[in-house]
Amino acid sequence: MQLIKELWNNKGLIWSFARNDIKTRYSGSMFGITWAFVQPIMTIITLWFVFQVGFRSAAIEGVPFICWFAAGMIPWFFFSDAWSSAGNSFSDYSYLIKKVVFKVSMLPLIKIISSLFIHVVFIIFLASIFVAYGFYPKLIWIQLLYYTFCMVVLIVALTFITASITPFFKDLSNIVAIILQFGMWLTPIMWSYTMLTGKYQFFFKFNPMYYIVEGYRDTLINHVWFWHRYNQTTWFWAIALILFLVGAVLYKKLKPHFADVL
Repeated sequence: MQLIKELWNNKGLIWSFARNDIKTRYSGSMFGITWAFVQPIMTIITLWFVFQVGFRSAAIEGVPFICWFAAGMIPWFFFSDAWSSAGNSFSDYSYLIKKVVFKVSMLPLIKIISSLFIHVVFIIFLASIFVAYGFYPKLIWIQLLYYTFCMVVLIVALTFITASITPFFKDLSNIVAIILQFGMWLTPIMWSYTMLTGKYQFFFKFNPMYYIVEGYRDTLINHVWFWHRYNQTTWFWAIALILFLVGAVLYKKLKPHFADVL
């Protein structure tokens, strides 16, 4: 596919722009990039306090609540930050879109990789939480790379849909924010899907982020390889492929008109 080929051929430039993006995002503030970690960590601490101290949540799946909770919340932070910021990438880099020689398809990936840098640090933070509670690294922990890759593919697919439409319908960014707000509660991050009956569990499994969140927990807690979840794995990649194809078609049709509306 032409879109994938464009992204691959410009991978070096994408990495360069991504590093610059993360620098400029927090330039001018006293603590700089530190702010990228303060708010998510405070959110985890606050929600942990509410659920474990306030509601006295018991251990789940044999691990302390904070370990189980952080394993679901940290991938959601990356998904939420990357999709919301990349969805506005064509508007944020409108001055580049008007340059004929510039590969516009790189712009969403620049924002996503910028958020990925932060997510890598949070994975280290997540591993530190498990080690602090006596759960030491195992070979299966390398599977986090696979689930992170799954999340990047999903975000790229969604981003090319929303980023292609946003220049023509700017309210879409607010709609995405609402979807993310509801999505956090509809994804089993702060609650276990085992609380639901079978038919409702099936409904929630339609959410592709269910696969990611449970994948992180399968890796760190249950020690289950992704190929053992072959039904969920097949379903996730089918959804991701469909979303990517929709995004590629929308991008191809709307790209010639970007410069007119930005």
